[in-house]
Amino acid sequence: MTSLDAPARARLLELIKELAVVRGKVTLSSGKEADYYIDLRRITLHHEASRLVGQAMLQMLDEAGIDFAAAGGLTMGADPVGTALMHAAGDAGRPIDAFVVRKAQKSYGMGRQVEGPSVQGRNVVVLEDTSTTGGSALTAVEGVRNAGGNVVAVAVIVDRDTGAKERIESEAGVPYLFAFGKGELGLED
Repeated sequence: MTSLDAPARARLLELIKELAVVRGKVTLSSGKEADYYIDLRRITLHHEASRLVGQAMLQMLDEAGIDFAAAGGLTMGADPVGTALMHAAGDAGRPIDAFVVRKAQKSYGMGRQVEGPSVQGRNVVVLEDTSTTGGSALTAVEGVRNAGGNVVAVAVIVDRDTGAKERIESEAGVPYLFAFGKGELGLED
């Protein structure tokens, strides 16, 4: 098991607050308006934070007892999260693959919706950087299930506490886990 010590977790939280929280009126991908935006690509693509994200997500899933062989989600928010987790697992000597889910199945080439190593018959975790309504994660869950994957959990870096957890657990029937809550970021809607 990869262990993210308290100083590393605190550093990741500091980086999220410093780099990813943008204040001001914004329209989210769900269509909802908010007084802040959490731009986690500023974290997942950051030289220092990315490594910490992978370690934090792997530790969170391990602590929850989630057994999985691959992790990924809807492109593009989930892509660097899956890659970070894959590298953290590799550093710990664990063979966890990453995958990417397209919004829709391709109409050309191999016609796949889920790209990367096959998920068929494997336990997988659907990832997202953050979720407001759960829509992106649910699209990814459906795509993975259509590709024969067994979704065992949905995991996000930051939960906005706007109903995604309840919707995903109800509609997908799997646990929803998050590394940080919006309260830890000092955010209120």
